[in-house]
Amino acid sequence: QVRPVESGGGSVQSGGSLRLSCVASGYTVSRSCLGWFRQAPGKEREGVASIDAYRRTSYADSVKGRFTISQDNAKNLYLQMNSLEPEDTAVYYCAADAAAYNGVYSCPTLRDYHEYNYWGQGTQVTVSS
Repeated sequence: QVRPVESGGGSVQSGGSLRLSCVASGYTVSRSCLGWFRQAPGKEREGVASIDAYRRTSYADSVKGRFTISQDNAKNLYLQMNSLEPEDTAVYYCAADAAAYNGVYSCPTLRDYHEYNYWGQGTQVTVSS
């Protein structure tokens, strides 16, 4: 059973940095979709950044230039977050799924978070002003 596990959350002041990590144990699919999502209190879950089956990255407009998603050869996923703002406060989730194949491999967009089947338990990120 695939079970992503996040770590690295915490509390920082505005302008600070955090690095989130995700270990997707039991995940052996060679072509995968991996992403970071977040949910603030009273708000819908939203996509933050993702890596598709071809290692291409996508970012939400609100984090472009500040966050960097990366993946190592062991399929561990990372999110480097710099210049954090109070608006970044949320529970951050790691998600994974197998890429669909129809001639090419495809992954859900950042808006289609509900298409990811494997989710971690989340890690809290709190940014104070």
